[in-house]
Amino acid sequence: MISLELLAAALALGCDAFSVAIGVGSQGLNGRRLFRLSFHFGLFQFFMPLIGLAIGSLTASMLGEAGRWVAAGCLVIIGINMARQAIWHEDSPASRKDPTRGWLLVLLSVSTSVDALVAGFSLGLLGQNILAACLFIGVTAAAMTIAGMLLGAGAARALGKWAEILGGIVLVVLATSFIL
Repeated sequence: MISLELLAAALALGCDAFSVAIGVGSQGLNGRRLFRLSFHFGLFQFFMPLIGLAIGSLTASMLGEAGRWVAAGCLVIIGINMARQAIWHEDSPASRKDPTRGWLLVLLSVSTSVDALVAGFSLGLLGQNILAACLFIGVTAAAMTIAGMLLGAGAARALGKWAEILGGIVLVVLATSFIL
């Protein structure tokens, strides 16, 4: 049975994935991109609390602060790049970097799951089966990623390049919220 606390934690942890997915979805949507991003975000959200639990609370304070800055930096770089590409009409496939491939995908996955790593330090306190809780968190993040990408793609169809610019701005604002 899923507790209200676990549901709230999973939804809160999935919000970063949802926000980033809106920005990525605004760049275009196909089945492969949707699968890659939702799979990796869900996978990282599954494993990061386990890693956090394994590391222990001794390093939570050190990693928590540094992790926020790393995640914010990654999101700012990707967000500014998305907006820049939209503004300067870099529409050729050779000039666009797909954020659902390679190191960009890894950076996005890590930056959206750093909070799950820190949450893993206290996950044992919920009194839940840890593997089941992490699986629920990962599936929730994957579902929220799919919803975000669909929303971003719909906005892109309605707003054109402005949706991609807005997606880049959303990533920068999300990065700012990590720091604040």
